[in-house]
Amino acid sequence: MTKKRTCVRCKGKMIEKKDKTPEGFTYKYFSCKNCKDEILTMKQLHEVAEKYREMKKYRAKVSKWGTSLALRIPKELAKKYGLKKNKEVTLVPDKKAIRIVN
Repeated sequence: MTKKRTCVRCKGKMIEKKDKTPEGFTYKYFSCKNCKDEILTMKQLHEVAEKYREMKKYRAKVSKWGTSLALRIPKELAKKYGLKKNKEVTLVPDKKAIRIVN
């Protein structure tokens, strides 16, 4: 359901839109149809901030393993996604990331 807002700059009608951060998080914001001003409500801002906090919670250091490189996956993430020792996964190259497909 689209929420209605009025632009504080030009008093035009604002519509709720969706976009993605460079990291791929989807978020909502409001855009003015007239002046194209864009705003986030505090709720929208908090939702994006929470996604960033969650992302930064899991950090890993790249290590050398023979002639390859290795990453340690935190126990919480391994459990959440059903990763187990010797289980094969698929690595999918993306624009600025590598996706691990279970």
